[in-house]
Amino acid sequence: MPHLMNTYARLPVAFSHGEGNRIYDTDGKCYLDALSGIAVNTLGHNHPKLVNAIASQAARVLHTSNLYRIPLQEELADRLAGLSRMEEVFFCNSGCEANEAAIKLARFFGHQKGVDAPVIIVMEKAFHGRTLATLSATGNRKAQAGFEPLVSGFVRVPYNDLDAIRAAAELNPNVVAVLLEMVQGEGGIHVADPEFQRGLRSLCDEKDWLLMCDEVQCGMGRTGTWFGFQHAGILPDVATLAKGLGSGVPIGACMTAGKAAGLFKPGNHGSTFGGNPLACAAALTTIACIEEEKLRENAVAQGEAIRCGLSEALAGVSGLVEIRGKGLMLGIELDRPCGELVAKGLEAGLLINVTAEKVVRLLPALTFSAADTQELVQRLAALIKEFLTA
Repeated sequence: MPHLMNTYARLPVAFSHGEGNRIYDTDGKCYLDALSGIAVNTLGHNHPKLVNAIASQAARVLHTSNLYRIPLQEELADRLAGLSRMEEVFFCNSGCEANEAAIKLARFFGHQKGVDAPVIIVMEKAFHGRTLATLSATGNRKAQAGFEPLVSGFVRVPYNDLDAIRAAAELNPNVVAVLLEMVQGEGGIHVADPEFQRGLRSLCDEKDWLLMCDEVQCGMGRTGTWFGFQHAGILPDVATLAKGLGSGVPIGACMTAGKAAGLFKPGNHGSTFGGNPLACAAALTTIACIEEEKLRENAVAQGEAIRCGLSEALAGVSGLVEIRGKGLMLGIELDRPCGELVAKGLEAGLLINVTAEKVVRLLPALTFSAADTQELVQRLAALIKEFLTA
């Protein structure tokens, strides 16, 4: 790979095709996919309805630009608004772009209130992207190193700590918004408590701040509800989407409601490729399949089965710290760095991931079956046991 920029520590495998929750490398070896492209392939591989929708749309029109109306984009915005109770949707191409839009919205909101230097409260261990603004909002010093000066205007507090947010606000009168993931993915699969979410919603109302939820990894049914914030019964002012929205076709979205709705006007923000007909066709098909195949319910059932199966299989094993998560967004925390499990999983025909150094991250497609779950539990439990007892 002499001409590829060296930005990824790639594993020594390339894939040729997939079917359901199995994917095959160029040598014909079959793998159980428990990562789904890092929470992207919502419908697994080669889902016939998605393939047909993409092929059909590609035969009509791929791209026209946002200089013109895009009926599929309007239809998708309506569907997302109906599922989320949000009011407006801006389409882009990725999670970091959606979060960039949210950050711009917060600053624009602050300036409308007369705040010259708006501040956004963000969380420790957060991950919001790798552009300069989203990297600055991210709580990972390793990812930030070497890219200073970072963008100013962010104050970091511990996750799930409402008192820390109140204290930060006392020291920073220019706070205009709070940005957080409902389930931290890269940070190690940490779930925001419902009480914390509801308290934060009340605090943002009290202070006239925007509550901005990063749903890039946990949205689109992965946790059992369409969006993570729905577990607590709250409605944010801003919510961002990407990853699973298009089942592998790049698309992102920034949704607004309440005091964030109507802020942006023509010229305030834009995207050349955002919400093009191909991406919107893929997203609409993804939503339809999640509904028709009851995949949110399946995420709850299979997620619980994986959690219970691993808990039973690893009971009493020294070195296991915790198994946590929601739906098909699960983390198995060990007491030591375990990055080598990714390569060991590959050898065993299993695609997994390790994040935050010590957390095995599982993000299977929402189409994961009971048989897939049983196989995953058996293979992964054996790998973890062998690793911890070596």
